[in-house]
Amino acid sequence: MPYAPIEEGTLYYEEYGSGPPLLLVSGLGGTSAYWRPQLEAYSKRYRVILHDHRGCGRSTRSEISYSVDQMSRDVLALMDHLRLERVHLLGHSTGGAIGQTIAVTAPERLRSLVLYASWGRTDEFFRRAMESRKALLERSGPEAFIRATPLFLFPPWWIHRFPERVAALDQVSREGFSGVAITASRCQAIIDFDRLAELGRIQAPTLVLCAQDDFLTPLYLSEELARHIPGARLVALARGAHAASQVEPEPFDQAVLGFLEEAEARYQETS
Repeated sequence: MPYAPIEEGTLYYEEYGSGPPLLLVSGLGGTSAYWRPQLEAYSKRYRVILHDHRGCGRSTRSEISYSVDQMSRDVLALMDHLRLERVHLLGHSTGGAIGQTIAVTAPERLRSLVLYASWGRTDEFFRRAMESRKALLERSGPEAFIRATPLFLFPPWWIHRFPERVAALDQVSREGFSGVAITASRCQAIIDFDRLAELGRIQAPTLVLCAQDDFLTPLYLSEELARHIPGARLVALARGAHAASQVEPEPFDQAVLGFLEEAEARYQETS
């Protein structure tokens, strides 16, 4: 299995297809498995790279104080290992926070940026939601945390219609659970994240993508991102909640692939 060296550890990663490099960066769950519904379509056009975050899946389970800055350095280390000078980056939620950080601190590494169900600064609602999840984990344990997670990710109708899929996702979470200390520290990293004042420095062509029924990162957080990033395009899908790429993959993929095609054409013209 392929691993990339990072500071005091390794990142597990996977590659699919060929073409311009496209990094798919997952959210709090931190594993490459999140992007399975996108692999077939995306790998027909791009060299798709997925990874398990430090502390998650098959990557090193570091007992550290996690931060979005640290997660971003790990992604850059993966790019260096693969000798990727510049990439398209699609980040979901925490992956979007990572994308923002790279766009601000290492703008020369991006061809384009897709911020999906993400946020630029933790507001009172999002803080309370994440503090509640962290408290549930620490006080009631992993099983309560895992069973509650779909309530934050998926629309009620989807959980009602596909209970077997939700149960399968729960089992995957149990098998890959990172431990209370690591997961709680990653939750705190999300709570502490704030890049809003720096978003005006982002140079990469940017798509801000969300679903109108997202409970965890509501539409107004994506609208705020789009207002602060120069030239950003905002697309709000009709439904899909915080996991639109899994709930409604066709409209999600159409929006992403259309944007990436335009961004790659612009990159080729200017490079």
